[in-house]
Amino acid sequence: MKFSLGPVLYFWPKKQMQSFYQQAAESNVDIVYLGEAVCSKRRELKFDDYMDIAHMLREAGKQVCLSTMTLLEAPSELRELRRYCDNGEFLVEANDVGAIGILNDNKLPFVAGAAISIYNHHSLRRMVNLGMQRWVMPVELSGDWLGGLLNESIIQDVRDCFETELFSFGHMPLAWSARCFTARSEQRHKDQCELCCIKYPDGRVVDSQDGQRVFVLNGVQTQSGDRYNLINQLPSMRGTVDVVRLSPQSQGTFEWLHKFQQNITGAAPQPLEANDCNGYWLKLAGMVQHLD
Repeated sequence: MKFSLGPVLYFWPKKQMQSFYQQAAESNVDIVYLGEAVCSKRRELKFDDYMDIAHMLREAGKQVCLSTMTLLEAPSELRELRRYCDNGEFLVEANDVGAIGILNDNKLPFVAGAAISIYNHHSLRRMVNLGMQRWVMPVELSGDWLGGLLNESIIQDVRDCFETELFSFGHMPLAWSARCFTARSEQRHKDQCELCCIKYPDGRVVDSQDGQRVFVLNGVQTQSGDRYNLINQLPSMRGTVDVVRLSPQSQGTFEWLHKFQQNITGAAPQPLEANDCNGYWLKLAGMVQHLD
């Protein structure tokens, strides 16, 4: 079982990003995803900056993947997408079908991000035929569902051609919109957002009127209010999950990485925090925190 760091989904200052990836280079993580996957207005790091970081991480022995945008809205974003797909060195995580089209046209392998929403064995087989080497399972699906999917007869002859990656830690991306809800929460229009999301390094929490945490706003992305944490479900992933993904948080990411790696066999279970959840993997409501 390998461990990955997904792309940073929040808007962090350049120095913070560089510091984070230096820590990643010095850590025991196997795979690191780089790139802006949420909002094209976030330009603290540009393409060339990500490429420099990618080279540094590769020299440190990490597998590097470049993550593309999930929601493209302008020709300039399409041009940037082509730069990622045509980088010539690193595997690409495609987060929309446009990226898959470009990569397939160029006969390049790719990782299918969770936003591609592969829900059945026919879709999975189709993606393998297009060049998919790894896929990230949709966050709302269960371990039982994954086991059933991988056992479908149509998958058996290509089962060794791809890896399965599971989003296992962090606030789950649930939806994307052409509107920026972080800007709206500050009474700003999207075009005059003044990049206010940089003030919320882990997104802006939204509570219901009765005080229950419901969502986290992250620009055009809406995330789960609770943090997904499958640290104690690692033993149940054997035979189905090849890569465990941790989504970077502003604090404590590498401490949690160490805890995950220590608990691969279930020998070092960890207490969950109050706002942690694990329901989806266990075929329960997503907000549930189930204690084994």
